[in-house]
Order: sequence, then C-alpha cells, then structure tokens
Amino acid sequence: MIVDALAGNRALRIVDYRCTHGPRDRPFTEAHLDTSISYVRAGSFGCRTRGRQHELVAGSVLIGHPGDEFTCTHEHHAGGDQCLAFHLAPAFVDELGGGRGEAWRSGSLPPLPELVVLGELAQAAAEGRSDLGVDEVGLLFAARFAALAGGSIAGADAPHPRDRRRAVEAALWIEAHAAEPLNLERIAAEQATSPFHFLRLFNRVLGITPHQHLLRARLRHAARRLAEAPEQPITDIAYDVGFADLSNFTRSFRRAAGVSPRAFRQAARGNRKIFQEDFDAPLQHGLACSTTRQRPHHVRPPGIESP
Repeated sequence: MIVDALAGNRALRIVDYRCTHGPRDRPFTEAHLDTSISYVRAGSFGCRTRGRQHELVAGSVLIGHPGDEFTCTHEHHAGGDQCLAFHLAPAFVDELGGGRGEAWRSGSLPPLPELVVLGELAQAAAEGRSDLGVDEVGLLFAARFAALAGGSIAGADAPHPRDRRRAVEAALWIEAHAAEPLNLERIAAEQATSPFHFLRLFNRVLGITPHQHLLRARLRHAARRLAEAPEQPITDIAYDVGFADLSNFTRSFRRAAGVSPRAFRQAARGNRKIFQEDFDAPLQHGLACSTTRQRPHHVRPPGIESP
C-alpha cells in the first residue's frame, strides 16, 4: 500500500491510497480511525464491514465510520485500486449534520452522478490539473455527500460469490468500453446470460443498473477531460466519451454536477463562484483555517507487509 498525504486543514485530511494487492494476497482486518469518504478512481475491490459484503468499482465511495472494522479483498481484479480519501474531523462532521442518515454507516455507495463529477474534479486538483485547491474540492465533495446521505439504504441478502465476481467483471468491462455504443443486450451477451437475469444480478450486487453505471462512467470520463483539456471543444468531449447527442450530454452533466459542462470547466480553471452555494457552508469551517500542504511521501502503514 502506498499512501500519499496531499493536503489538510482543521476540517479534513486528503490522502491518496494506491493498493497493489491482488487475488493471491491474504486479506486482513483493519479499523477506521475517523469518519472518511473515499472516492474510488481506478480498479475495484471488495470490502466486508458491519456484516455486509460490498463490491466497489471506479466511481464508488467507501465510507468509514470511527471504530468500524473492515476487511478489503481483491479477488476479482489483479491490478489493485486507487482511492482519493477525505478524512473528516469530528467538528466538520457535526457541521455537515453530525453523520446522521443511514448512508454514513452503510459502508459504501455505488457510483452516483452527483459525486463522480466532483471526484474527478478533486483528482484533477490533486494532480495540479485544476486551479482549485484539492482541499477546496474535498470540502465540496464532503458537503455534496452529506446532502445525499440523508436517505435510507435498502438492505438485501448477500449475493453468491460467483454473482459478485460476474457483476464486478461486467462493471470493469463497461468501464473499458464506455465510449462504444452499448446496450443491455450486448453487455449481457459478454457475460453469456440473458438481459433480464444479468440486469437483476448486476443491480443486486452493485446497487445500480448497467445503464446507470455506463452513464456515470461516461460522466466521469467527461469531467476528467473538461478539467484537464481546456482547449478541447465540449462537443468533441461529449462524442469521445460515448454520448451520441450533445444535448443529452449537456442535460445529463448538468443534472449530475448542478452546472453546465462549460461552467464546470470554468470552475476547474479556478472560478470559485460556479459552486459558491455549495462552498459557502464548508468553507466557513475549513478554509477559515490555514491550509497546510504537505509534500507527498510514500509510507507503509504499520502492520502492512509488502505484497
């Protein structure tokens, strides 16, 4: 495990985690030390916590609650995973609503359009591809998560390990082919199953439908391109990531981000007024404090041996 501490203030710490474990590595139990929300930006992994097994793919969010034990597994993906984690201070959690709502204790969330676009913006900021500070976007991501966290999370019987593996493999395949014209029938054919059976299996394991995962993968890719390629026409980005219609892309992106693709690009270039309403509450707490930037470094947490 490689851990890079990126930035921090009194409200939150932002850490980049890169895990290289695969199916042959033995899983081990850990415990969350604080409240955290981690955006999965690449790869996939499983996580067992509070008696439930979760499967996380790119765009998912791992949710940590202080004291909760968890065990991560990598039985379906040999390439490891990468997460951008936001560790929240207790006072900031209180400001966001005190962690109320089932989502704060649910263990994970599937890729949600309202979060994936901000996750990609945070990653762009972390890599210096945006004029926003990664701590600023981290506060915005946390505030957006808190706004979504009040709803209930439906429980379900644990899927069979075989079904979990097939769903994760399908999600990775969709991610890799998101720019292509895909439909349920073609995706199900890749899994050698009927569309109806595949739809039920995928939704049961990951909590979203294949089409929702496809749309959110395209939105993630578009958000990344908008942040890192300021000169590329928005129309080209829409078509390149898989949207067949510019108006559909603009409508879907605005519904996810709350702003148009053009405004999102302006925000990535440092126009903080674009997300002013979202920024106001968390900024009062977090950015009123001086932000300390730490030089990235590689550390291995105690008790974790090299794979």
